Parts: sequence; C-alpha cells; structure tokens
Amino acid sequence: MHRRTALSVSAALLVAAPLLSACSGEPRPGTAAVVGGERITTSALQAQVNDVRAAQNRSGQAAAELIASTPHLERQKLDALLQSRIIDKMADTAGLTATQKDIEDERKAYVDENGGNEQFEALLLQKGAMAPGQVDRFLRDRVLLTALTAKYGAGKLEEPARAAVKALHIEVNPRYGAWDAKEIKLGTGETPWITQRTRPEAAPAGA
Repeated sequence: MHRRTALSVSAALLVAAPLLSACSGEPRPGTAAVVGGERITTSALQAQVNDVRAAQNRSGQAAAELIASTPHLERQKLDALLQSRIIDKMADTAGLTATQKDIEDERKAYVDENGGNEQFEALLLQKGAMAPGQVDRFLRDRVLLTALTAKYGAGKLEEPARAAVKALHIEVNPRYGAWDAKEIKLGTGETPWITQRTRPEAAPAGA
C-alpha cells in the first residue's frame, strides 16, 4: 500500500503554484499573524518553539546538531501554522473533515512504516522540527490533503487553495518575515517539508 513516509516537500507545495500573499498592514503588538480575522499570538507561537527546543534538548548527543539546523525556528513554526489554517479552510469549504480515527489510522501507518512511535517522532523532530505534541496536527494536515486530492484530483488543488487564501486575508507581523508567493513559504527561513511517496524498503534514517 502506498503511504507517506519521508519529509522533503512543503505541505503548501502539494497545493501547487504561488498562492500566498500578505496584507500590507502590521498586526497589533502581541500578534504574529492574523488569519481569517483570528490572531496567532506571539505567545502561542513561542510555546510551539519552546516545545521543539525542549524536544531537541532531550535528544542527547544529537541535540546541538538539531538546534543548529533550525536557526529560523520561529519563522518555520509560523509558516507551518499558516499552512495548516489554509488547509483547514480548504477542507471546510469542501465539506471535508478529519476524525480522530482518521488521525489515529494515519499515525499507525507512519509508526508501522518507521519502526515504531519513537522512531517516527524522532524523524519528525529531525526533518520537520515537530515536537511530539505537534504530531497530531501534522497527521490532520496529511488526512485533509489526501481527502482534498481525492475530491479535486491530483494536481488540481490550486483553485481551491487560491480561494482559501483570498478568504483568509493573511497578515504577517514583519518581525517574522513576509510571504514569498513564488517560493510558497514565509520569508527566507526553513519550512517543514512533507512529501508523498511509496513505502521505502527500510525505515528512513538520517537525512
């Protein structure tokens, strides 16, 4: 069975084409971004960053390397939050949902293919800068993107994504950069990359 097991392409890239833009106004203090009229606060963003740093620090000898590999972690986590909101909007418009069972089934598939839960979470931390508490959001995005692809067809998510971005009126605090529509990412920082491909012969290890 074909599953998703490695990390190398942005979730936003599965939507295809440059889709993201930011408004020119600056969000008020304490706001990292505004999406669909709702704030992503700097404190909420910092909590995500802190969770990742704590997980990296628990990685023993690999801790220093993991931390050094994510110098733009705030921007990276904000980008991931914004991409998730876009996916949610697309799914809502399409009448699609991700149940807890869907998420659990997705987790089980990843865990089975990567040699266990510990190895799977270590891979996400290494490749996607995701703390264990952030994994369910990653899995939810995967479930929704799969459902959206099934509804619209492979390579045909551009128009629903464009409509979602337009409806959300994304504003980003300049402290964290600005949307790069050409590259489909926030500023020049690293972003979590996710790809879809067939099951490898062995569980992914290393880069």
